[in-house]
Amino acid sequence: MGTSNKAATLEKSRLQTMAAEYGVPRMIITGFLLLLLVMAPFVGVNLPMQITNIINRFSWNAVLVLAMVPMIHSGCGLNFGLPLGVISGLLGGTLSIQLGFTGSMSFVVAVLIATPFAVIFGLGYGWLLNKIKGGEMMIATYVGLSIISFMCMMWLLLPYNSPTMVYGLSANGLRPTISLDGFYNQALAKFLEIDFEKIAQARGISLGWLEYIKIPTGSLLMFALLAVLMWAFLHTKTGTAMTAVGSNPNFARAAGINVDRVRTLSVVMSTWLGAMGILIYQQGFGFIQLYTAPNNLTLPTVSAILIGGALVNKATIGNVIIGTILFQGMVTMTPTVMNAMVHMDMSEVIRSIVSNGMILYALTRKQEGTK
Repeated sequence: MGTSNKAATLEKSRLQTMAAEYGVPRMIITGFLLLLLVMAPFVGVNLPMQITNIINRFSWNAVLVLAMVPMIHSGCGLNFGLPLGVISGLLGGTLSIQLGFTGSMSFVVAVLIATPFAVIFGLGYGWLLNKIKGGEMMIATYVGLSIISFMCMMWLLLPYNSPTMVYGLSANGLRPTISLDGFYNQALAKFLEIDFEKIAQARGISLGWLEYIKIPTGSLLMFALLAVLMWAFLHTKTGTAMTAVGSNPNFARAAGINVDRVRTLSVVMSTWLGAMGILIYQQGFGFIQLYTAPNNLTLPTVSAILIGGALVNKATIGNVIIGTILFQGMVTMTPTVMNAMVHMDMSEVIRSIVSNGMILYALTRKQEGTK
């Protein structure tokens, strides 16, 4: 009997520890998301289709959230300068179309073109952040807004002439939204895609609600590859030095680590991941969005990793995965379920309230959760 009580106490203690590590706010958000998923069929919402939407949104946004990890580890804080990486990706995507590449090759060329832009922008961005240590996140916000405003002019002035991108009447200046049909639309998502409807048709069987689910295997594999590479890097000598710089720069400097160089490396990595992230987002979404569109990515991305449990100087791959699922799940499910309940088209209003509410919570939260 005593042994049984001791085991029960130990199990209870373990559960309490896991709950404390996961964090009460995350438990509340997770519980609410599960409640929405349970309610969906009862209010007439196609649950399998919504699950597909959540998976798709995760595959689009996960690499952008992953871009936060290097700068957090090096002590540069949350990357509010993410638009630098996004602009690099946009330049890569538009130039690959301008050069006449089509299909999946246009995606490969977009990555190749975006990489040098990301490295150059990252080096300049890193140099700036090294000059203003302690105020990185504030300055990064202005950097992000400035590059977006500057590129609003450049998208009109740069000598693009591809008929699929420029305005029809003037034959110059890029359109705000460019379709990727015929280029790298679904280039990754369609790679090894699991479509249960096609599987059922091929085998002449019925899979029920599973037939509504499609899994963008290629996009998920790309995120998995980048996440594993990030995890492996953080366990190398350089990655350990990056973590040391973020934890205690004075100690790192005393240990012979070039703090500025490590910080710059983290910024370049984050900028490149931002470029990759936007290209993966575009191929899944099916469009390139220019001008002020990058403004809509930074706060949701920062919020996702904070909701996932990241701290200002500590973030893990688990934080990226959990935060992206929770944020995108809430943004997907809340307006859909609420619309079905009240029978009114208020999806954009509800989505704005939910997403901005989660952003507000994430940016004002205390330390909650460590896993």
